[in-house]
Amino acid sequence: MICAMAVTMLAAVGCKGKKATEPKSEIQQKVDEYAEFELTSDLIQTLSANEKELVKLFIEIGDVMDEIYWDEYFGYENRASLDTLADPAVKAFARIQYGAWDRLDSEKPFVPGYGERPLGANFYPVDMTPEEYESLADPLKESQYSVIRRDAEGKLYVLPYHKAYEKELAKVDSLMEKAIALADNAGLKKYLEARREAFRTDDYFQSDMVWMDMKDSKLDFVVGPIENYDDALHGLKCSHEAFVLVKDEQWSNDLSKFAALLPEMQKLLPCDEKYKKEVPGTDCDINVYDVVYYAGDCNAGSKTIAINLPNDERVQLAKGSRRLQLKNAMKAKFDNIMVPIAKLMVCDEQVDSVTFNAFFGNTCYHEVAHGLGIKNTVNTGIPCRQALGAQYSAWEEAKADVCGLFLTEQLIERGDITNTTVNQNYITFIAGILRSVRFGATEAHGVANIMCYNYFKEHGAFTRNSQGKYVIDVEKAREAARGWASIIIAMEGEGDMAAAKAYSDKNGKIGEELQNDLDAIRNANIPRDIVYKQGAKVLGL
Repeated sequence: MICAMAVTMLAAVGCKGKKATEPKSEIQQKVDEYAEFELTSDLIQTLSANEKELVKLFIEIGDVMDEIYWDEYFGYENRASLDTLADPAVKAFARIQYGAWDRLDSEKPFVPGYGERPLGANFYPVDMTPEEYESLADPLKESQYSVIRRDAEGKLYVLPYHKAYEKELAKVDSLMEKAIALADNAGLKKYLEARREAFRTDDYFQSDMVWMDMKDSKLDFVVGPIENYDDALHGLKCSHEAFVLVKDEQWSNDLSKFAALLPEMQKLLPCDEKYKKEVPGTDCDINVYDVVYYAGDCNAGSKTIAINLPNDERVQLAKGSRRLQLKNAMKAKFDNIMVPIAKLMVCDEQVDSVTFNAFFGNTCYHEVAHGLGIKNTVNTGIPCRQALGAQYSAWEEAKADVCGLFLTEQLIERGDITNTTVNQNYITFIAGILRSVRFGATEAHGVANIMCYNYFKEHGAFTRNSQGKYVIDVEKAREAARGWASIIIAMEGEGDMAAAKAYSDKNGKIGEELQNDLDAIRNANIPRDIVYKQGAKVLGL
């Protein structure tokens, strides 16, 4: 489990030598919004000697993913410049954000000398024009696994990842070889072999297919270029990351029965029939893990607490996807962020309905709901991800949020979920929006939650009492969930990028009332997110 350190904050060293009464700088206050936790797990003690060695190797590979991610998002040269910063708080915050922009505050720059974040991060030249991109003839420019650079004459050219990061991936290859030799579990060994080959070729399809079949390994290792959130220019390029995971077999067994229900749940979605004709794959699993190491994309800014992969629509349609719930990370956020927010913002009569079981359920079925709805547009048949481009991530997260909420409600009413109630589910969900909108209006999950908040507010899902606290009307919230789900699924099914952008531009903004709530939460010194003290030594390895 993650153990809270005594309200220790990352880079508190930035205050050394200062008087205790001296006011903290604004940037130090931002650093202090990320509470530090030791990332440990009792499950480590259940592993064999070989498995413990594998964990150490996976952490080493994760460190290489971390190095690559720094370049993808910020650039190696820019990262080196951080070492010259005089203000230790700025330096510490830059490490949390993996760059010069505050991910949870609309990516505002905070390092002197930096302006707005380039939409394409460091995947493309900052000065690349749309005309230059269009005229670049290399088809690999649209690969998820390539970067675009300029040659000595200033002309654009494309480098696939295995060439752009050849030196770093050579180290990964060597570590993968050692891991393959150590792996006793046949499924894990086969996956590591396939993933090793994928790093060499930038073709991740086969390794994703093999990963889907890895059912009984105590260890899991999510590694490679996976999510495309950072490419706000074209919504194409995938960022490198790594999770090292240990399976909680007891909790996993309790959830295993729900994978088979996806086709049935698809039919119940509150949307037009034409958007639910696709049949979700059922060769997928829902498992619970303790995460023992984060690296790269998943470690930047807000920390991931659940995983739904692969993203490849071909794999999803053939085999479904795997939903990995990171229970120890969830519990850390619930205890240290959700509970204080609920006590501050939810009315006294309903605050006890904000429960960990409901929070776990909402998070868990958010990931399940990624597999519901439609993957290819109804008019052209092209993937929704491609049709919506840079708009897709926010809309897909919005779909998973509200369809996961709807799905949990259905399973509770059927008697499949017995450890929470519909009321707890909806009250916890709305309280959870106040946590998630703090991710900011430029991050996909944040935009999704802001749009949801505004829709629910407009449809009366909550009001305020005389103390200014939220009073949730569960029946109106249920109606709002159905209406919002219908809008989102239709938006994806039609694949109209302009309509999606127009809607999010209008409805994905934080209003004055919500901003006042967020200011109150900040003034109460409730952490915005967490950072981890992690590694082999922390795990006792």
